[in-house]
Amino acid sequence: MSVYLEKERAVAIEAVERASQVCKAVFKRLVTDETLTKKDKSPVTVADYSAQAVVNSTLEKHFPNDPIVGEEDSKDLQGDAGRVLREKVVDLVNTATDAPMSADEVLRAIDRGQYTGGSTGRHWTLDPIDGTKGFLRGEQFAVCLALIVDGKVRLGVVGCPNLPYDISKQTEDKGVLAVAVEEQGAFQRRLGAPDDVETPVLVSIVEDACNASFCESVESGHSNHGDNAKIAELLGITKQSVRMDSQCKYVAVARGDADIYLRLPVDSKYVEKIWDHAAGNIIITEAGGQVSDIDGKPLDFSLGRTLTANRGVVAANANIFATVLAAVQTTLANKE
Repeated sequence: MSVYLEKERAVAIEAVERASQVCKAVFKRLVTDETLTKKDKSPVTVADYSAQAVVNSTLEKHFPNDPIVGEEDSKDLQGDAGRVLREKVVDLVNTATDAPMSADEVLRAIDRGQYTGGSTGRHWTLDPIDGTKGFLRGEQFAVCLALIVDGKVRLGVVGCPNLPYDISKQTEDKGVLAVAVEEQGAFQRRLGAPDDVETPVLVSIVEDACNASFCESVESGHSNHGDNAKIAELLGITKQSVRMDSQCKYVAVARGDADIYLRLPVDSKYVEKIWDHAAGNIIITEAGGQVSDIDGKPLDFSLGRTLTANRGVVAANANIFATVLAAVQTTLANKE
């Protein structure tokens, strides 16, 4: 008897593994001290396109009829103006594929990510590099892939090339792949080690919010750090926050490295993208945690490319979730 989404799970892992390999190659080849000094984002642009091409071509090989909601399109790689960037992308893509891909094939693969999403049928959503500034710093970034069926996330894979397998050992054994399928639990194994045994991950068992810790973005533009501090004070939290970029935060909370992840609105007009949360959402819930927006509503992935029905994100273990959500709502209400 086949296991639900068994093939999809294996293919998604393969795709994320290959894309993570490409991202690491881009960092080694293109990111230098000068890149960081000049705030040059071109390496992450190359990595974004390359990772999307690798993932999309892998999915197409196994599921040719599945549409994809991706972050990138090939517009800037077209024609003479895009030649230099295009050549770099094609070169890097071919370090991670079984058979060489032509420039046209790479561009076509990238453009498979233009699906609009929706509430019926199945589609994938991909963030080829979540955490661009973390990537450029050589810190935390993630390759994030999820399968959505009839508007619900059913499968999520997050590759975290720089995340320690054991958070207490920051300088060794880096590279984590986290995976979850609906009603099958969440697991992690070492990235780049396909023979490594998957181990289950579970959220923390902290029962009193005052003993909890936050996992927060390094970049304050992604969530309101001032509001987070007020919420921590309201909850009596004194532990230092774990700071990292990308959906690695979801993985960190899912395996109990931290207890709470908040992404609070910094702009009333900003709407979250589905690829920024789909994979992380199912990994936390399958690890025993809870996720909602700041109004307590589940994240709704059925409305296209964005979470138009939601504001912000609150994630925590089930024991403290209601308390954390109430503190979030009180803090934000006091601002109005």
